[in-house]
Amino acid sequence: MSKIKILIPVYNDWQSVFKLLENIDVQISNLNHYISILIINDASTQKIPNIDLKLNNIGFVKVINMKENRGHARCNAAGLKYINEKEDFDYVIPMDADGEDRPEELNLLIKKIKDFPNKVITANRIKRSEGFIFQFCYLMHKYLTFVFAGQNIKFGNFSSLPKFAVNALVNESATWSSFSGSLAKISTNKASIPSVRGTRYFGPSKMSFVNLLKHSLSIIAVFKTTLIIRSILFLITYLFLMIGKISVVTLIPVIGVIAMMLSVIVLSRRENMSEFKRSLENIESVDKIK
Repeated sequence: MSKIKILIPVYNDWQSVFKLLENIDVQISNLNHYISILIINDASTQKIPNIDLKLNNIGFVKVINMKENRGHARCNAAGLKYINEKEDFDYVIPMDADGEDRPEELNLLIKKIKDFPNKVITANRIKRSEGFIFQFCYLMHKYLTFVFAGQNIKFGNFSSLPKFAVNALVNESATWSSFSGSLAKISTNKASIPSVRGTRYFGPSKMSFVNLLKHSLSIIAVFKTTLIIRSILFLITYLFLMIGKISVVTLIPVIGVIAMMLSVIVLSRRENMSEFKRSLENIESVDKIK
């Protein structure tokens, strides 16, 4: 029987979290694993509601309360570090709190562990539930990460991480700024399941176009060496082809690529290993609610 920790970062979205816990409890009823939940409370301004959770299959639920809000990526990274150092586990499954990582897919993900016990298993997105505008922006995000970083990343946080992968992630500075970018970097031989992105349980999505662009740049920053090499080759080739044709218009792609490189170089400074190592100092308290 494997010990599986489900890691859920949350900021104020308690209504969604409790619904997610109830749905997880139903979905894991026929699984022969010891499954427990670790919620990382990213310094929520709303107090945790006093709700009587009726959970029959989840082993326990812990809430790690952080002193300061650090954002989703860093909250998730701190949770991985906490589990790696403080918990007894075989696998970790990070999930979003809002229901977009569907509990209905947990069965498939966990059963896949039997076939690939020593591999990272990602939930590769084959369909999304958002509207046309967001899906177009998401395609642009995938295009940017492929062109500039050479990575075709189809997954988010939702994945199964064996102990060796968790240890590698907490020793990789990129995890502090981009989970999916860091996972792509440390694990090239992964298994996967098909995943349909769910709809939020409550409220509108927090992923705006600007946040999606930041997400793209954070992933590209993980592979900044690839970006710099590709950008230099592009600039040399483009400027050679444009000899005698230089104008304000023809310089726009040059300015765009240089701006991209500078943005990524600045953003890569978020990969702060010193901050990552001290992340557990931000813990205020640990509560067991089940």
